[in-house]
Amino acid sequence: MLSATIHSRRLLPRAAAVKLGASARNTTRLLTRSSTVRRSITSSSTKAAPHTAGLTEVDTPDDFKTMNPIALTKPDFDDPRSAHGSKSTSSLLRALAVFQICRFRFLVKNAETLLNISSKVFGTTITNGIMKHTFFRHFCAGEDSVGMMPVIDMLRKNNIYPILDYAAENEADDDNNSQGILSSVGEGGEGIFSQPPFNQPARTYDYKSELDCDDHVEIFKSCIRSVQDVSHTNGFAALKVTALGNPELLERMSDVIVEVKRLFAKFDEKNCGFITREEFIKCYETNFVTDGDNLDDVIETLDPNNTGMIDYIAFAKMFTPYELPMFTQKCRDIGPLALVTPSNEEIALMKKMSERLHTLAEEADKCGTKLLIDAEHMKYQPAIDSLVLELQQKYNSKETTTRPVIFNTYQCYLKDMPERMLTDLKRAERFSFHFAAKLVRGAYMVHERKRAKQMNYPSPIHDTAMDTHKCYDECIEILLRQRHQSGPGLEVMIATHNKQSIEKAVELMNELNFNPSDGCIHFAQLYGMSDNLTFTLGKHGYNAFKYLPYGQVHEVMPYLLRRAQENGDMLGNSGSEITLLQKELKNRFLGK
Repeated sequence: MLSATIHSRRLLPRAAAVKLGASARNTTRLLTRSSTVRRSITSSSTKAAPHTAGLTEVDTPDDFKTMNPIALTKPDFDDPRSAHGSKSTSSLLRALAVFQICRFRFLVKNAETLLNISSKVFGTTITNGIMKHTFFRHFCAGEDSVGMMPVIDMLRKNNIYPILDYAAENEADDDNNSQGILSSVGEGGEGIFSQPPFNQPARTYDYKSELDCDDHVEIFKSCIRSVQDVSHTNGFAALKVTALGNPELLERMSDVIVEVKRLFAKFDEKNCGFITREEFIKCYETNFVTDGDNLDDVIETLDPNNTGMIDYIAFAKMFTPYELPMFTQKCRDIGPLALVTPSNEEIALMKKMSERLHTLAEEADKCGTKLLIDAEHMKYQPAIDSLVLELQQKYNSKETTTRPVIFNTYQCYLKDMPERMLTDLKRAERFSFHFAAKLVRGAYMVHERKRAKQMNYPSPIHDTAMDTHKCYDECIEILLRQRHQSGPGLEVMIATHNKQSIEKAVELMNELNFNPSDGCIHFAQLYGMSDNLTFTLGKHGYNAFKYLPYGQVHEVMPYLLRRAQENGDMLGNSGSEITLLQKELKNRFLGK
């Protein structure tokens, strides 16, 4: 990754400096809270970088300056009555049984295989029936918007809002592409033939996958409308970009973005995060044929304010995946950038994927529903980030709305996440849109480490859980302080099951005089998990949310089982959940 440094300008109150870096193996400092408190969160270099430099200070609005301190009652997340007092005894007994089963690692790890065996031996009707009355009822809100209403009504009574996720989706097999969404030429079957330039391998994109993606648009539209129906206000819908475009195409798009970053690093010979106009001309003429090009016009586009300097954000906006062939056809040598150039057919498919996302964003905007774009595997994430940026510039624009519609998701177990988050903060400032983020720890740790080992590159995941915890807490602090400094507009969803992280966020909200119900700060947990956090937050007036997967049992259970495997450590170590359930049941049996 490109290195980055923020110097001199004040991003946060009491922050002396914010430094970022690109290499996952060196030291990154995100935040200096005071002259005596310094906490390091990742490993990265301290070299300066283009795209995070100089988040400008925004004056604090008068209403923030004059707000009286809010005396907040500290939530007690260990109170069994707050967590489970509103539930029936039968639901508590079911939850206790489910969590006891989840403590068996073998069952969690092999859950999908065991489910398949059960279906073969006992039949799908019996298997799905058992699952519906146990795991499905515990972890899912229902099969449709009507079936979800009892759960949503219960949550409303406890001051908790819904995040709807239609979980019946077809994911590509990341390892062997078993669904055939991308086939090599000669394998048979009709498809969209693609022959990228510079002797790249030919590809055929399956028509059916494109039709499936179109069908998914209608499914997600229904989900967005359901949010409007069941929550009326303050509701979210979640979606995955891999359900709206060929995953192989996303990977191709990501490869382009990564190579453009590397090209900027090549232009940035001094490794200072900026290139001068002269450096740009020199490097451009070295790498590209300039016959007929007016580089003065190009530079004017890159540096419209005539600062004499070009940073990564401006550079990347010019070298988009859609525009790349215009440049690579002039390459003097066939190098890494040329070898990721998409074909015309691939660009058309990329634009179609973008159109699907814009269709859903427009629907969400019309319905008053906010969209959470899920993070996915790293090989897809650069493309996802780029597509989300397109949406945010339009639907989060400060010219047309006072609140964001589109939220990107940041996985804090990734070493480069702080750098990318601060880059996007800078982009939001430059392009005048509301920054909105959901922060999670991450769900693909095993996959990412395995892939890094197979492909012989350094693991992108933090080396220890403690590093991930520090990264998460520091990034939450950055965003809350930025929100306090800049006023309404920036929104953050603190999506975590970690009690310590929530306690730190609540303390910081108190320190910064945020009202618990401040509409720009949200907390979220999965339905059926960490109710001691969600219900207690709701009881104390915070914006508390439950992530509600829904769909038919046979469709949703594979999704839930994959989630259980990804979160196996959390489920397997569910002792605190069990303890609170046992305490509440004991109190009821004793009549307390």
